[in-house]
Amino acid sequence: MAELSFVDRQISGWGRLAPRTAAVARPQSAAELEAWVRRSDRPYLGVGALRSYGDTCANDGGPVLDLTALDRFQAFDPQTGVLAADAGVLLGDLMQVMVPRGWFPATTPGTRQVTLGGAVANDVHGKNHGKAGTFGTHVLAIELLRSDTGRRWISPQSEPELFAATIGGLGLTGLICSVTLRLVPIASAFLKTETLPFANLDGFFDLSRSSETFEHTVAWIDCTARGPALGKGVFYRADWAADGRLEPHRGAPKKLPLPIPGGLLNPLTLKAFNTLYDGLQRAKPRRSTEHYAQVFHPLDGLDGWNRFYGKAGFYQYQCVTPEGSEAAVRELLTVISQSGEGSFLAVLKAFGARPSPGLLSFPMAGYTLALDFRNRGAETLGLLQRLDQIVTAAGGRLYPAKDARMGRAMFEAGYPRLDAFRRFRDPLCQSDFAKRMLL
Repeated sequence: MAELSFVDRQISGWGRLAPRTAAVARPQSAAELEAWVRRSDRPYLGVGALRSYGDTCANDGGPVLDLTALDRFQAFDPQTGVLAADAGVLLGDLMQVMVPRGWFPATTPGTRQVTLGGAVANDVHGKNHGKAGTFGTHVLAIELLRSDTGRRWISPQSEPELFAATIGGLGLTGLICSVTLRLVPIASAFLKTETLPFANLDGFFDLSRSSETFEHTVAWIDCTARGPALGKGVFYRADWAADGRLEPHRGAPKKLPLPIPGGLLNPLTLKAFNTLYDGLQRAKPRRSTEHYAQVFHPLDGLDGWNRFYGKAGFYQYQCVTPEGSEAAVRELLTVISQSGEGSFLAVLKAFGARPSPGLLSFPMAGYTLALDFRNRGAETLGLLQRLDQIVTAAGGRLYPAKDARMGRAMFEAGYPRLDAFRRFRDPLCQSDFAKRMLL
């Protein structure tokens, strides 16, 4: 078997913050990967499509194993919807194959350009958390390669504690080689959607409570609005159609031709965009039928949209605050609107009460807010620290998959099962996030 070939590359998360140099290899099989791990004595990290925003997918100066070549479909049961596939399979490729057969992942994040392994390692969630829970809820088994015990299958029935640590475990319990999960049946690739404008944050809370019968719900928030209009936006809710049109997504995404100077993103352009977007959404028909690509993955139509924030990159901030924390959500939006910073697309949604299976899974019953901040150095970091204080005081936490600067104390306070997780770390799996939080 040929030795893995490592090439020095710059690695960064989707936020394009502080690229790190790493020796990167792309093994072609799990056997090749296992042979290398047996000989390794240096801390390494397995990565997928690099769609985590911060430093969970970086290992500065150390070996990085690109697992995207592990991309085979192994087995599928059309009676039960149980699929076994390599960890490097993209969710988008899974959809291309399975949608014509009438099957879909039980939950999908805001991009389909993530691998199965990455979806497990970050225990991703979607617009239907209240109905379906997280991605890991539907995982039946994981083939895990550890530096100390080799390659083996784990599940809720076999090694349940290690399984729980691996779901949402940020790739730190071993290298995920393959995943077995249960898909859900669909009768169409389209969804029946409703678009409902609301005047302020109270309108969002009212619509969230009255939309619990819908499977998919989310809201766009105008993060520049203030005063009586604070938190105004548009609420979207949807259920799968049943028209038999099982058409997978098509077409290549459009590319940004060049990086855009960060100076073009400022309070004036942010306000102009939010006003324009608000008007366009309010003008849409209240009821329509849309393809899953438009409902779940609108930004996948623009390849490299993360370059829109310029060379300095951006911070994505995603927090969750528990049930009864409406005042905290209001305070977060007040601070953001007063700052003049924020996101072109700020997302607010309610999480359901279904417990997440992972020790470090992010969701909890309550409200999650996600938005981007252009990187302006100390000024941006100061703003994010103010938001941290509000989230911590409310008993909330941040999403590690989106993080690039969270303090260790906040991480430890937000994840009470962290000590239990530490027992299952692989001795040689390492990331820059782990160096900040766990060493």
